[in-house]
Amino acid sequence: MTLEEIRALVRADLVAVDDVVRASLKSTVPLVDQVAEHIISGGGKRLRPLLVVLAGRACGAGGRRHTEAAAFIEFIHTATLLHDDVVDGSAKRRGRDTANAVFGNQASVLVGDFVYSRAFQMMAAIGSQQVMEIMADATNVIAEGEVLQLMNAHDPETTEQRYHEVIYRKTARLFEAGAQVAAVLANAPSAVQDALRRYGRHLGTAYQMIDDVLDYRSDPAARGKNLGDDLAEGKPTLPLIHALRMGNDAQQAQIRAAIEHGGLEHLDAIVAAIESTGGLDYTEGLARREAEQAVSALHAVPASAFRDALAALAAFSVAHKV
Repeated sequence: MTLEEIRALVRADLVAVDDVVRASLKSTVPLVDQVAEHIISGGGKRLRPLLVVLAGRACGAGGRRHTEAAAFIEFIHTATLLHDDVVDGSAKRRGRDTANAVFGNQASVLVGDFVYSRAFQMMAAIGSQQVMEIMADATNVIAEGEVLQLMNAHDPETTEQRYHEVIYRKTARLFEAGAQVAAVLANAPSAVQDALRRYGRHLGTAYQMIDDVLDYRSDPAARGKNLGDDLAEGKPTLPLIHALRMGNDAQQAQIRAAIEHGGLEHLDAIVAAIESTGGLDYTEGLARREAEQAVSALHAVPASAFRDALAALAAFSVAHKV
């Protein structure tokens, strides 16, 4: 099943989500409107809203509450991107100028705050205490993940365990929350809620691991990012951590220096070291294992075309296409 076929199952829901996104980001403050429009027009994969509506339909529900939930999950993600780009000093995302490059860091941070707060307005309007608790916990964990990543930056002593903790907090936690919220809003049995929570966690982990692989093995024109962006920022992702652990003395010294100082002066040599030590294959193998665990978690969810689509989404997450 292709991504387009997956989307086709819930096309009407996704159109409704886009409508909610546009309506909810409207503001009487012109600069907020301008930055919001820049974000919306940038497109993106919208995997998190897709996950929410698919999970809701797999539980036999859908409609307005699920499209609202899909929108506020996307808003949390969008707010983190706005803040991330400022912290990282990023000038490009998805092949176009970032909001901070166009409007400045101050506007990006403040509009990020606006998007966060709008998300919580929407959560409150749904009227579910459990949803509020899930999302409050998730956003707190995500914020901790941002700080942990900052602590790991330029630190060649970053362990694989610390890497996993960061990607759970920064990425997988929001996937986990989105799938769980969808099940809660559908009044699914607790076993199904837990199954979808675990599915989201494994899916998000697999997705982030493959994203880290693609930082060293992808077409920049197709991905909208340059090779080695993480290395340039001194981020020790798993391919680098593995290469540092398995490489020879010369490779280890070069990788350590690159992490400590950032930059891309020796990118070709470092990519070669990652390849020769099996760093990309190692990371991809762990990602595939996570995707398999995501599919296994779905066994507690009633059989349907939507459950099949969730399984296909897990497979697609490690197909180097998302």
